[in-house]
Order: sequence, then C-alpha cells, then structure tokens
Amino acid sequence: MNFKYTANTLKKMEQLFEEARYRVRYEKGHFNSGYCILEDKKIVVINKFLDLEGKINTLLELLPELAIPKTELSGEMLKWYDQITGSNPARPDAVQTQMNI
Repeated sequence: MNFKYTANTLKKMEQLFEEARYRVRYEKGHFNSGYCILEDKKIVVINKFLDLEGKINTLLELLPELAIPKTELSGEMLKWYDQITGSNPARPDAVQTQMNI
C-alpha cells in the first residue's frame, strides 16, 4: 500500500491498534527490534527515539504478529486494515477458479 509517512498516518495506525484493544506506548528502552509486546496486557511498547517513519514501519511490522480481531474494527478501520495487510477479499464467499502453479 502506498501512503505518506505523516503524523496523520501515525494517528490512524494508533487508532487501529486502539480499536483492536491494544495500547500503544512510546518509551525508551533497549529494544533490539524497536518494540516490545506485552501480550497478556495487550500493550505494545515502541522505542520513543524512532523517527516518524520508523514508528509507522514498526507498527506495520507488528500487525501480522498480533491477533487483530476484525470484528472489533469499525467499517473504515477494517477497510484500511485490509488495504495495508493486503487481505482484501472482494467476496469472501467467492470460489477460486484458477490456481497459479
């Protein structure tokens, strides 16, 4: 997905995590990957010294690792989530008629 690395994009990513019931916190620490996940408490801790692009990329990197329940997301957030993860089925009940071999 093509998008601009702006403060608005970061806010939208934070809203996506909030709707999925994850809290995003920015803290200093020794993170090898730039983040830490506290699964039991549903808290994602991001290195606060990352620049805007780094924070957005880190949140994007986390999406596949977390169990984001699509039923928790609002219509707009669900559409945006499907766009950024590439899981946008046109029709979930559609039958696949070809296979790439």
